[in-house]
Amino acid sequence: MSHCKKIPSSWILQNLSFMIVGKVLLLVSVLNAAEKLPIMIWSDVPDTSILRVGETYYMSSTTMHLSPGLPVMVSKDLVNWKIASYAHQNLAETDELNLENGKNAYGKGTWASSLRFHNGIFYLSTFSLSTGKTYVFTTRDPEKEAWKEASFSPLLHDSSLFFEDDGRVYMFHGSHNIRLTELSEDARSIKPGGVDEVVIPNASYVAGTNIGLRAEGTQVFKINGKYYVFGITWPRDGMRTAILFRSDNLRGPYEGRIVFQDAGIAQGGIFDTPDGKWYAVLFQDAGAVGRIPYLLPVRWEEDFPVIGDNGRLPESFSLPGEPPRIPAIVASDSFDDSSLSLVWQWNHNPDSRYWSLSDRKGCLRLSSGRTVRCLTEAKNILTQRTFGPNCFGKTTIDVSNLKNGDYSGLVALQKEYAFIGVKKEKEALAIVVVKNQKNHEVEEIAIPLEQARVHLKLSMDFQDRRDLVSFSYSLDGKEWIPLGTPMKMNYTLPHFMGYRFGLFHFATQEVGGYTDFEDFLTGFI
Repeated sequence: MSHCKKIPSSWILQNLSFMIVGKVLLLVSVLNAAEKLPIMIWSDVPDTSILRVGETYYMSSTTMHLSPGLPVMVSKDLVNWKIASYAHQNLAETDELNLENGKNAYGKGTWASSLRFHNGIFYLSTFSLSTGKTYVFTTRDPEKEAWKEASFSPLLHDSSLFFEDDGRVYMFHGSHNIRLTELSEDARSIKPGGVDEVVIPNASYVAGTNIGLRAEGTQVFKINGKYYVFGITWPRDGMRTAILFRSDNLRGPYEGRIVFQDAGIAQGGIFDTPDGKWYAVLFQDAGAVGRIPYLLPVRWEEDFPVIGDNGRLPESFSLPGEPPRIPAIVASDSFDDSSLSLVWQWNHNPDSRYWSLSDRKGCLRLSSGRTVRCLTEAKNILTQRTFGPNCFGKTTIDVSNLKNGDYSGLVALQKEYAFIGVKKEKEALAIVVVKNQKNHEVEEIAIPLEQARVHLKLSMDFQDRRDLVSFSYSLDGKEWIPLGTPMKMNYTLPHFMGYRFGLFHFATQEVGGYTDFEDFLTGFI
């Protein structure tokens, strides 16, 4: 296999440039055992926006280049979450999002969203580095009704949608200097001649002047007549820090302070429960598994929210619901249904001509429509999240119809990916372990395969940031044989998400081959 070119990182916003590989992971010191921490979901659910409607909680999150994108999750107890819907299928038909003509959308797509409920309608706003637009999606029921899309230019970075009591609509947005921009009454466009001004200048400096990541991640709420604007910043040689600004007036002036600075946990918002309790959901960069949300208690002191234990992690905290054994936002799949489960997302916009659930009943069929140089150029990689503290993913594949130069199997997907799979070369099959680290792809091992049906497994250990993935296979589904050596997984900014399980088939020499995936099973190791 030939090597992919280095993925360019010029798209990274200027205020992220100080974050080099390795620095991203130096966010937390030694923590207590995970079961003592208020981890809401030990999986990649970053940039959360959460609200309550009646007794039901809704939460959106970032999934960037994946399709469908912008998931909305639902819960009754703040701990057990399931995916209700996605705001969009294919965000746009561009070369980047379609993974065409040497372009890709890794780490781009859509970023931080804002989820709101107003006059019986759910509003979900976001912005896209791939299209340069701001999006507002609407529905009356995220679980039963499709989202309707509106978009406009320019891109409003990390925007937070806000409905004022007088019917006017705004977005808070921007970096360092937080701006207020007025929208049309239906929130579908910027209002000509409306308010458009900086309302929180130099927001980063509330955490000091030695700033690396400038203030962003805005979320705004009106509580008891006061305006609260949450954000994050990142002092150099420090950690991600949650900041808050409060005012009696929408347009300021705003008084700011640090509201949480511990373990690199930051960015999010607050909400109340039907019985009057208050919580915050913030996330932490947790290494290779991704950015995971924490649920933290909130109390009020002189009209300011106090998160956790005076802005630090509480020594003990009981989650309001019983944590699930396995998060419901991941799942095993026998591929018996006529449509894919909501836990699955394609690596980029999929090409419907080259995947099927009906060509062979009870199987997902992935086929090749073009040749590529390596896995990250392959279309139709079907992915779902990994989860902590440890997990496995395994699949059974039928490779009877591979062509020479074809690869298929199961990948731990990030920029520095690793997979166990089957290749066909000179009419012979082999089980392989392939690793891509520091832009150098290596086939670590290949052993002959004398049958067309084989079982493949990835095992991942995220406990205490070990971040190791190991590989094994089985010829009968009972005896598992380790293959190759474990690999250290590395969270990198070009993909900007935690490692995902991925099912793949791609061709390097000729098109027309395919693989049948009989199942995908996941669980704790």
